[in-house]
Amino acid sequence: MPHHKSAKKRVVTNEKCRERNRQNRAAMRSAVKGFRALAKGGEGTAKAKEELPKLYSVLDVQARKGVIPKKRASRLKSRLAALAQK
Repeated sequence: MPHHKSAKKRVVTNEKCRERNRQNRAAMRSAVKGFRALAKGGEGTAKAKEELPKLYSVLDVQARKGVIPKKRASRLKSRLAALAQK
C-alpha cells in the first residue's frame, strides 16, 4: 500500500493506463483476427487488400503508443501483407 500522496496517485494513474492499454490491445487483436479470417476466404482476398491499409494504421498507432513494440508491428504488417497476396 502506498504511503505518500504521489504514490497513491500513481496507483490510480497506472491502473487507468493498464486498462486503456488492455482495451487497445484487445481491439488490435480482434482487427488482426478479423483480417486473417477475411484473407483466408477465397473471394475475400480483394476485400482483404482494401482493408490492409486500415490495419496498418491500427498497428502503427498501437506501436507509437507503446502498446506493442515497433518491431512486432513491423513483423505483423509483413506477415499480413504476405497473407493478403496469397
